[in-house]
Amino acid sequence: MASAPTRTSIDLNADLGEGYGPWSLTNDAGLMSVITSANMACGAHAGDANHMSEVCRLAVEHGVTLGAHPGYDDKPYFGRRALAMPLADLTRTVAYQIGAAQAMARLAGTRIGYVKVHGAMSNQSAEDPAMANAIAAAIAGVDSSLVWLVISGSAHVEAAEHARLAYCREAFIDRAYAPSGQLAPRSQPGSVHTDIDTMLAQVEQIVTQGSVTTIEGETLALDADSLCLHGDGAHALETAQRVRSHIESLGLSVAPFC
Repeated sequence: MASAPTRTSIDLNADLGEGYGPWSLTNDAGLMSVITSANMACGAHAGDANHMSEVCRLAVEHGVTLGAHPGYDDKPYFGRRALAMPLADLTRTVAYQIGAAQAMARLAGTRIGYVKVHGAMSNQSAEDPAMANAIAAAIAGVDSSLVWLVISGSAHVEAAEHARLAYCREAFIDRAYAPSGQLAPRSQPGSVHTDIDTMLAQVEQIVTQGSVTTIEGETLALDADSLCLHGDGAHALETAQRVRSHIESLGLSVAPFC
């Protein structure tokens, strides 16, 4: 059993700007009023110049920290399909997307503070040290002052340390965990929480006990500096509001990690 963490605050992050052209999957304006860090899609799995520009504008308006959210250039599958990519190409595509995010942030008079990798790219690299090192090389090569928002307990941590990158650890509100400490595959029944009470219970366990109950019912130690709210859910804004209220009811504040 993990000992209860000593903390006074926790960050809430959400994936935003996940649209393309006239379509939008995320309630960016609504979620910006609740979260403290915004993971901005960079034009690969989702996003384009106009969506990115609006996310940057809203982040400035609400005082929310901006992060680049690179993923596979695979819009039909929303970046959630595992792909095989040469490591050099992986470094280049992540660097390319970070650069696009930085450009749009500067245009809006702000800056990118961190990087969080999206979807299948994130899940694969969490278990593959070579992929994790390729992503770390991209971040460090573009701007070594950027913080990497890593999956807690994953290969990302060692890769960040090897590249001398600052990092913060992320846990998920609406995803079940496998005994390995990684996210249970979306193809597995019960891997995505849809019940708000289940999500709130997971949040409370993470922030007060430093642990999570896996999909198989085991207790797993889990340290987190930030909690992820998926912005593309049908009730994403309501969920975000409930989660923030619950955290504050536990005596913690909600504040950016970066």
